[in-house]
Amino acid sequence: MTIKPLSDRVLIKMEEAEETTKSGILLTGSAKEKPQVADVIAVGPGGVVDGKEVEMTVKVGDRVLTSKYAGTEIKVDGEEYTIVRQSDILAVVE
Repeated sequence: MTIKPLSDRVLIKMEEAEETTKSGILLTGSAKEKPQVADVIAVGPGGVVDGKEVEMTVKVGDRVLTSKYAGTEIKVDGEEYTIVRQSDILAVVE
């Protein structure tokens, strides 16, 4: 199945959370911190959103930093994705 975001939305795939600390301690599922770095999978066309022209500045393949609890999580074909507004993306990671 193909997902094509609408308007100013971006489809991202979050990177996996760290399973161990830097000192080597294994973390349980509840102790893992939610990842904030993600890969951009698909980008909407932009356009007029809430009366303002929105130009999409991220592109497919970018690694981005998102707000901690932003977006809507979805599961497609066994893969977990998140759909966020471009304004929820804080930075492009280089």
